[in-house]
Amino acid sequence: MSTTDPVTRIPEPDVWREVHRSADFVALRRRLRSFVFPMTALFLAWYLLYVLLADYAHEFMSITLVGNINVGLALGLLQFVSTFGITALYVRFANRHLDPVADRIRREVEEEPR
Repeated sequence: MSTTDPVTRIPEPDVWREVHRSADFVALRRRLRSFVFPMTALFLAWYLLYVLLADYAHEFMSITLVGNINVGLALGLLQFVSTFGITALYVRFANRHLDPVADRIRREVEEEPR
């Protein structure tokens, strides 16, 4: 923080309690959880499937697809692809559904003298 940056007022703890109880904040948390929990479950199931296949389905995972690329390697690389895909989906979701509400809450808290 430079000396030319405006000083942001830090709200009192009571203000934060009010914010946590507000309808906007409750809706924000609900929206966040509606994305994060299912996506986390989906990704963990996908990862667990990969681990189980690697451990118990050796013949399936060793099927050659192209050259030296087998099913196991392809599924392993898809783990990375799915991670980047989930990240992109989350950024898009947050930009559209979370950030506008969070910005509105922040403005209300910072602007309102108490």
